[in-house]
Amino acid sequence: LTLGGGILLAAWCWLRGAARAAAVCGASMRGKTVIITGANSGLGRAAAAELLRMRARVIMGCRDRARAERAAREIRAEVGEREEDEGGGGELVVRELDLASLRSVRAFCHRVLQEEPRLDVLINNAGIFQCPYMKTEDGFEMQFGVNHLGHFLLTNLLLGLLKNSAPSRVVVVSSKLYKYGEINFEDLNSEISYNKSFCYSRSKLANILFARELARRLEGTGVTVNSLHPGIVKTNLGRYVNIPLLAKPLFNLVSWAFFKTPLEGAQTTIYLASSPDVEGVSGKYFGDCKEEELLPKAMDDLTARKLWDISEVMVGLLK
Repeated sequence: LTLGGGILLAAWCWLRGAARAAAVCGASMRGKTVIITGANSGLGRAAAAELLRMRARVIMGCRDRARAERAAREIRAEVGEREEDEGGGGELVVRELDLASLRSVRAFCHRVLQEEPRLDVLINNAGIFQCPYMKTEDGFEMQFGVNHLGHFLLTNLLLGLLKNSAPSRVVVVSSKLYKYGEINFEDLNSEISYNKSFCYSRSKLANILFARELARRLEGTGVTVNSLHPGIVKTNLGRYVNIPLLAKPLFNLVSWAFFKTPLEGAQTTIYLASSPDVEGVSGKYFGDCKEEELLPKAMDDLTARKLWDISEVMVGLLK
């Protein structure tokens, strides 16, 4: 039974991998510039490699420069030789960006605006997951500060360049776990109470509301904004999650069998960043490269506008 079950499981995983392995599209990104936050590992790294293969100029916005440079060398080695034989065209650039520091976000954007003549795609990918209670450099609860506020400021500071480069795209990586979050305007910074799971879900709900409100504000500009969930992916995002020692073998088996690889999980990100199929599509939510329905709380325009207004004040865009 054990041997038979193992063979069936292996066969199922092979079929699953084969079904997911096909590229979402063969679109060329030659001449286009893409910024990806958190591009040194996981979903961001996978997306960076694939977009480089499509000949994009990819800017990796990463907190740890040494790790980012190492990841860039590895990606170039993976992609490099074959791409050079085929004419090249892609480029990988590392820039320091700490989303837990508004000062770092402003410095990153200042350099981009000074050096980059265009920005075709902004991928808000980086995130922190269910960490113990801690605060950003500016005093924000870490998950809300990094996952929402850091990206909120980043996107707003780059909006002018995105508009000047239109048609252009903003891609916001959220999570299905948004379903368990609520926007509590009385305690956005978790000063009254903190639950690491709830606060992660709240930050992911904030991502979707932000994308929805941004899409509304950018109607008619040629800049589209869409959010997505990648599914359950095996990455280092869960480094703060403690698995009991005795349960680790079972968890590892389950994750191997049922979790997506980073490349599989990044397919919807790559699709929204590059596919002609979604040109002009904005304000939508995707999973597995298809549009999906949202819960009513993620389509609440009044909440989205109020969150936008408060976020502007929190990050210093309005006094």
